[in-house]
Amino acid sequence: MQHDTHDTHDTHEGQHSHHADHSGHPDHVSHAGHTNHSSHAGHRPGTVGWAMAAQATLHCLTGCAIGEILGMVIGTAFGWGNMATMVLAIVLAFFFGYSLTLRSVVKAGVDLRTALRVAFAADTLSIAVMELIDNGVIALWPGAMDATLADTLFWGALALSLAVAFVVTTPVNKWMIGRGKGHAVVHQYHR
Repeated sequence: MQHDTHDTHDTHEGQHSHHADHSGHPDHVSHAGHTNHSSHAGHRPGTVGWAMAAQATLHCLTGCAIGEILGMVIGTAFGWGNMATMVLAIVLAFFFGYSLTLRSVVKAGVDLRTALRVAFAADTLSIAVMELIDNGVIALWPGAMDATLADTLFWGALALSLAVAFVVTTPVNKWMIGRGKGHAVVHQYHR
């Protein structure tokens, strides 16, 4: 018994030809016009680039640097001991780090309570890592803890410690954003 495969195949294609045209499906029609996703790059978990991670780290670094410098200047100007100065610098670094995020989220129209939760979720790990590295470098740098505001060592150690903190914290932010955490939470409110 011999089968005519062309006839069978043509009949089969004719029965299922309606499957080739998906234009009648509303989901496919609406999605056809939504093909450019480039403006959303980096907002979805797992699609984060180094540029976005560096931008998030720079945001944290700005707040940390303001607090860190202000704390060191206040503690050094008042002649406080190293530990009191470092504690003040860390507290102010967290304060200014959270404040910058809080300001941008509130500006996006989010209520204060939600904005506080977003700031804490977005920045806590990043600021903690940054402060650990930053203060660790200063504590380990010979003479940096005893330098005064007039010393080049004070400003040089502070600048280098912030630079090292930026380099170490950027991969942490990349990892967090890639999992929908950290500054990925903040980006939800900037669409």
